[in-house]
Amino acid sequence: MRTRNETDFLHRRQEIMEKCFDCYAEHGLNGVGIKGLAEACGCTSANLYTYFDDLDDLIIQSTAHVMSKVEDDFMAKAPRSPDDILRFIDEIPYWTAEKHGKKYRLMYQVYTHPKYREHGKAFFAGVDRRYCEYAAALEGVIGIPKDVITPLIFILIRASVHYALFEDEFYLQSQLKVLKQGIALYLSHRDHIDSH
Repeated sequence: MRTRNETDFLHRRQEIMEKCFDCYAEHGLNGVGIKGLAEACGCTSANLYTYFDDLDDLIIQSTAHVMSKVEDDFMAKAPRSPDDILRFIDEIPYWTAEKHGKKYRLMYQVYTHPKYREHGKAFFAGVDRRYCEYAAALEGVIGIPKDVITPLIFILIRASVHYALFEDEFYLQSQLKVLKQGIALYLSHRDHIDSH
């Protein structure tokens, strides 16, 4: 009997999650069936069940996996210095809408569906934790304490996601204005304290 190579299995599982998520993002949850998913993955329908308990498990796992990768993409573009903050704020909403807009739309379809809502709550609890970790990592880079950075990250991400979903420029700009004012106020306050 042939033993399974766990590394190959996990790599193939991730590949399937990404391809299936892309199919759903392109065609909607009801727009592609198991045969279409299998075809996109270059396997049979039965092969998909080697990697997932059922279609719900595939949807839940692929959504969490792909959206975690989106977060990693976001953090890879994070500011590298205090002077880089405004570039980041101005660039991220448009970049993420273009690169990940379909993914965000699908994520909200999945996590607002009554069947998957509890999974969505768990996913976003993890998002909250990861954004706090990102803020802690950025603290030393941009010189703003994590307790100040954390809510600013949430404002930027929520505004960016809203823009990716609806291309609402007015809402985006109002949120970015508040974000920039908050940063300017903090930096001004810090500089005032440092000078005394």
